[in-house]
Amino acid sequence: MTSRRELDASSAGLGLRRALLGPLRDAAPGGFDFLECAPDNWIGVGGRYGDALAELSAKYPLVCHGLSLNIGGVAAFDDTHLLRLRRFLDAHRVPIFSEHLSYCADDGQLYDLMPIPFTEEAVHHVAGRIRQVQDALGRRIAVENVSYYAAPHQAMAEIDFVNAVLAEADCDLLLDVNNVFVNGINHRYDPYDFLQRLPAERVAYFHVAGHYDEADDLKVDTHGASVKPDVWNLLAAAVRRIGPRPALLERDFNFPPFDELLAEVATIRRVVSEATPKEPLHARA
Repeated sequence: MTSRRELDASSAGLGLRRALLGPLRDAAPGGFDFLECAPDNWIGVGGRYGDALAELSAKYPLVCHGLSLNIGGVAAFDDTHLLRLRRFLDAHRVPIFSEHLSYCADDGQLYDLMPIPFTEEAVHHVAGRIRQVQDALGRRIAVENVSYYAAPHQAMAEIDFVNAVLAEADCDLLLDVNNVFVNGINHRYDPYDFLQRLPAERVAYFHVAGHYDEADDLKVDTHGASVKPDVWNLLAAAVRRIGPRPALLERDFNFPPFDELLAEVATIRRVVSEATPKEPLHARA
């Protein structure tokens, strides 16, 4: 099997969206370091879109962020999909594959990320399913902390649930900084305390994104706006606490001029560089 591509800890990336294919293919070197795609939207795609994916994957490392595995659900995994996913990841030498710590299907696809109850039973259930996926894909995966607006049942705090899943599944974390901020406001917890309690060694990479201010006490994760100052500040805190990691700008719609996206990627680089500890983290008090 061809070896996976490497990502530098200080690299900054963009989401691979079909609406951005032209600017991404025409981009001058240095504007971004890697791309992230949802393999669900690209597996088996041919024609001009397939050609564009092949071209970009040859030029830039490609990380993959799944949409439909339904990690928190109860239905059996589709073995055919897992096999096709493994072949896709191997073909593109993908260094990191992640999925959402949520469920997204019941009798059919829900097209949304639904929160999992924060209970011991759910920890065991989800961790077992993550291990199934890791066995099928032949790799360690990362799960993303998701934004949520209603909690079905909380026998434990979100941070305790996330940490318990990571430990029992022996998987990594895709730390979505915007989701930590949004959830902190909406569910009345300190996002900086959340960061302090995460196991730094399990964080594979960061997401940053924009959100909508519905009210002072209600934020909506949209991926359709620029990153807000509070989220940049939280990213800096995450880097100081955890160390530098690859960081991705998520933007799914309402795209600004491409130069504005590149300016936000440049901001990621600046924030990560300025916040990176100057001595090894293990030597810090």
